[in-house]
Amino acid sequence: MGHLNLPASKRNPRQWKLLDIVSAVFFGLVLLFFLLVFTPLGDSMAASGRQALLLSTSDPRQRHRLVSLVELGHHHKPIEACPADSVDHMPCEDPRRNSQLSREMNLYRERHCPLPDEMPLCLIPPPPGYKLPVQWPESLHKIWHSNMPHNKIADRKGHQGWMKEQGPYFIFPGGGTMFPDGAAPYIEKLGQYIPINGGTLRTALDMGCGVASFGGSLLSEGILTLSFAPRDSHKAQIQFALERGIPAFVLMLGTRRLPFPAFAFDLIHCSRCLIPFTAYNATYFVEVDRLLRPGGYLVISGPPVQWPKQDKEWADLQSVARALCYELIAVDGNTVIWKKPDGDSCLPNQNEFGLDSCDESNDPSNAWYFKLRRCVTPTSSVNGEFPLGMIPKWPDRLTRAPSRAFVMKNGIDLFQADTRRWTRRVAYYKNTLNLKLGTPAVRNVMDMNAFFGGFAAALASDPVWVMNVVPARKPLTLGVIYDRGLIGVYHDWCEPFSTYPRSYDFIHVAGIESLIKLPGSSKSRCNLVDLMVEIDRMLRPEGTVVIRDSPEVIDKAARIAHAVRWTPTIHDKEPESHGREKILVATKTFWKLTSPSH
Repeated sequence: MGHLNLPASKRNPRQWKLLDIVSAVFFGLVLLFFLLVFTPLGDSMAASGRQALLLSTSDPRQRHRLVSLVELGHHHKPIEACPADSVDHMPCEDPRRNSQLSREMNLYRERHCPLPDEMPLCLIPPPPGYKLPVQWPESLHKIWHSNMPHNKIADRKGHQGWMKEQGPYFIFPGGGTMFPDGAAPYIEKLGQYIPINGGTLRTALDMGCGVASFGGSLLSEGILTLSFAPRDSHKAQIQFALERGIPAFVLMLGTRRLPFPAFAFDLIHCSRCLIPFTAYNATYFVEVDRLLRPGGYLVISGPPVQWPKQDKEWADLQSVARALCYELIAVDGNTVIWKKPDGDSCLPNQNEFGLDSCDESNDPSNAWYFKLRRCVTPTSSVNGEFPLGMIPKWPDRLTRAPSRAFVMKNGIDLFQADTRRWTRRVAYYKNTLNLKLGTPAVRNVMDMNAFFGGFAAALASDPVWVMNVVPARKPLTLGVIYDRGLIGVYHDWCEPFSTYPRSYDFIHVAGIESLIKLPGSSKSRCNLVDLMVEIDRMLRPEGTVVIRDSPEVIDKAARIAHAVRWTPTIHDKEPESHGREKILVATKTFWKLTSPSH
């Protein structure tokens, strides 16, 4: 009996399902092949794969072995380059990692660092077409487009005067969302109400700063503004600010205190920063109050100040200011200016926000990974005299020992000795070691172990600004630095810093080994290789690193310097200094990726 040929519809259902699956898989694979080979999706997926590889956990044993080889000088090749798509990588502000976190109080936009063993040991390359930055002061107005070819802000905010593309440059007309005609007329208007010039105001904080044209414009008035914004949808606002030579830092006001001491800033400014000051029982306003020096000024422009459909938010903002006895100086259009009271004559009044004074166990200058408190910091909780008007005007305050120096035993004597020591050392750096300090080649400077800010104070007459970093596990001397009229942050150097690659021209560190040791112990919390790879990430090509430490540590740092592609030389310390210190001076070479396979 012959086989009966059935039409397709009459075939065994199991046979039909198998044929269907095989065919679908085959055609799917063909389609995927064409997508990967002939469309941009393939490039995008490959880039994502490389980025995932960059950010994935490498074998910790292999990593530890590489670190040991580099420290001993037995790794004879440079540490390898990171993938090409890592040119703007910030390990603790990585959107892919942080997007998994809660949106509540902007937790996902704060610092969240990978564990050391999760971080690849590689050197961040510059982008294709990178050029040595335009030098200060020209950089205030224009930078190379190819150094950060991110057009999103120019496209979205060009009509507000933020920045525009012009030939090979981005240019900065000086505008902002609330001052499209430029920061200068806006600052002139503020000058009708607050003492912009004359040295009364020196340290300022600009929250949600855009490309930092407000802070850039205040520099000519002798006001040193630290501008901050998160890594957000505009991508690179802080990167643009730093490339322009304006002090800036990647930061988010979320669930933690900002990494500054109490009563640090003479002026705090928000221009359409969109911080919900009265949310969470006015927690954010209370944090701003912790940072604002008694007698200092708070300026808020934009929502909710006399803003359509934000009557309740505006009323609440005024209620919080009244509860803290802030003096209303002016409401001018959509800008409000308040003055903080000088002392504790006003404890929080009865108020709908439930605000009360913090208790004495709360150190208001403890601000490294410290959860926000819903209590008000009394002026009396910090020893010393520091209200605006009681401290000397700028520049006298730079060299006058502030009363907060008593945070250390014999603090005033220590302060004066530290000032003399760094005046001598910086003269040696310039005159004998011929470092580029004081030349147009150096604008953005970091001191990684700042203590009282003596190094920065010795550079006060140079065309530079200094980010003074006080290690979080050392004495909390950052308040002294702000009282002097300088700026800085707390940081733990066993973690990456909150800045973009290629931020600084000159990085200085005295006692580098102390940054990775447990206080009072010889045991290390992290290693020198990772720290020097992080310094390399922050440093611009052809930038300078200066490290001071014992001869043994300097020899180890020199071995690591070769592995991170620096050119190191070792020098004796200045003749007048005591101790066994040596000085390592290194230049970062300007290397580029050579192979597209990276």
